Amino acid sequence: MKKLENYCSIIFLFLLATTQVKAQSVDVVIRENGTERKESIDLPKSMTYPLDSLLNDWKAKNYIDLGKDCSTAEVNPLFSDSVYIDRLSRIPAVMEMPYNDIVRKFIDMYAGRLRNQVSFMLSACNFYMPIFEEALDAYGLPLELKYLPIIESALNPSAVSRAGASGLWQFMIGTGKIYGLESNSLIDERRDPIKATWAAARYLKEMYDIYGDWNLVIAAYNCGPGTINKAIRRAGGETDYWKIYNLLPKETRGYVPAFIAANYVMTYYCDHNICPMETNIPASTDTVLVTKNLHFEQIAELCNVPLEEVKSLNPQYKKQVIPGTTKPCTLRLPQSAISTFIDKQDTIYAHRADELFRNRKTVAVKEVTPTTRRQTSAVAGKGKLTYYKIKSGDTLSSIAEKLGVRVKDIQQWNGMSNTRIAAGKQLKIYK
Repeated sequence: MKKLENYCSIIFLFLLATTQVKAQSVDVVIRENGTERKESIDLPKSMTYPLDSLLNDWKAKNYIDLGKDCSTAEVNPLFSDSVYIDRLSRIPAVMEMPYNDIVRKFIDMYAGRLRNQVSFMLSACNFYMPIFEEALDAYGLPLELKYLPIIESALNPSAVSRAGASGLWQFMIGTGKIYGLESNSLIDERRDPIKATWAAARYLKEMYDIYGDWNLVIAAYNCGPGTINKAIRRAGGETDYWKIYNLLPKETRGYVPAFIAANYVMTYYCDHNICPMETNIPASTDTVLVTKNLHFEQIAELCNVPLEEVKSLNPQYKKQVIPGTTKPCTLRLPQSAISTFIDKQDTIYAHRADELFRNRKTVAVKEVTPTTRRQTSAVAGKGKLTYYKIKSGDTLSSIAEKLGVRVKDIQQWNGMSNTRIAAGKQLKIYK
């Protein structure tokens, strides 16, 4: 337990076991400076996702075989602290992977009640890890950061947090826009696995240039650099994550330990009797540029690609509509469908366009002038039309009384806006 003393010298935690599958936090007792207090650490988002929701994606339904998961055992072997310390030290990582009771708690969660989720995520890695590794390597970042989306989204590209963060990397709308991820009613590029990954890599690089410490970078990714800077100031300028631990939000306190635990379990899952679910990597995919409005149903029907597959490959489009007229957009399809799309694109754009895109570009509105208003107001009344010649001294009231009609009827029949009349003029009367 020497590492515990080195990395968490002021904090000693006794973690209380929780058995609720849907629990959002773990209870802890913190002993510090001879005092003891109870509090809760919020679980990272991925630890609250049930397996059923993760398996709802088209890729999971079609490429992951739940019946061939090499029989993941229910028994999770227990190991001593020294074994965990040794295994963490042997992970080929640039980032620091310290061990303490907090890390142990999250390892136990992943290898225990979340072992089915781990089995799923090991299979989902086939879809996403090449994307993550390419972007991280391009920015010169540690490749172990590829496991950060496990903590953020459980590798669910459509994941949305309670705070409104979205996608594999859980960008908020404001932060996403800073890093070039567009969000509007039709498109949310935070859900685009490729664009969001490159944005995340850029963000992580900038954070490391500021802090020079990967634990602080990961913490900042969770709660924002402003919160980290505030904790550092309150700690008198201390920049060791474990020494500002108590000054961080509850979820952030569990975030770095959960990341370390994720690296551990994704490396040593076999030692805990966890097997990846059987998976067939989908046929290779490629992108084409879309320059007109395009609906997923047009693609599915003419390119012979299942609608759900189109949706799964393009999660950034919220309403199954690609707004190519606004700006050129990318469409990801199986490699086999790319040539079909290119050859038939004019036909595809035109297919059911009038049905699927009903928004009118212009609309005609008949202009109503005061003259036409008077004309349309003079609606013929019931009865036979006659004419009354106005005599000197007549008023509308006297005419109405004489003829047995109402003043407002005379006004309506003649398009009058007031009661002024002139001798010699004629009034339409319906009787």
